[in-house]
Amino acid sequence: MNFVLFFLIGFLAGGIPFGFLIGKLKGVDIRKAGSGNIGAANVARLCGKKAGGVAFLFDVVKGFLPAFIVARYSINYGITTGVGAVLGHMFTPFLKFRGGKGVSTALGVFLGLVPVPVLLCFGIWVVVLLGFRYVSLASMTAAVCAPVLIYFMKRPFPLFLLAIVVACLILVRHISNIKRLLKGKEPKFNLH
Repeated sequence: MNFVLFFLIGFLAGGIPFGFLIGKLKGVDIRKAGSGNIGAANVARLCGKKAGGVAFLFDVVKGFLPAFIVARYSINYGITTGVGAVLGHMFTPFLKFRGGKGVSTALGVFLGLVPVPVLLCFGIWVVVLLGFRYVSLASMTAAVCAPVLIYFMKRPFPLFLLAIVVACLILVRHISNIKRLLKGKEPKFNLH
């Protein structure tokens, strides 16, 4: 019963569609423009870098806080809450279960549970983004690196399993991006 409760706490927190709300404040329904995604990258494209940065920060925090707080009580419940937060972002109940790709929220979850490996992953994300200017490629690369780093840094095995599950979810959510990357049609992120 407790696992269900903590999953729902994470799911509802992760489901808060900050990108959509920020877009609405700017007079834009980000689901109907750009990539149609409710994440920070689409907010930045449509509403400006500052708005995108705010969306990114809020999406990280909504993953971090529930996972971090619950993990102080139990790491297994923290993991359950983290899974809920990522799935809540991907399938937000507040937008008919159509959400984002889960990358920023996953970053927050892992910051709350295993900060050192995830900070290294964030560094990898930055390097790939600066090198290739594809947010999707940077996100997928960081997601795949997470379980590898968690494993080699000898973090608890359940966290390694969580990282594998989240990486797979993120890759599945990026299938359309993978297709565009292979065709050379994925839009590059303007860094200026």
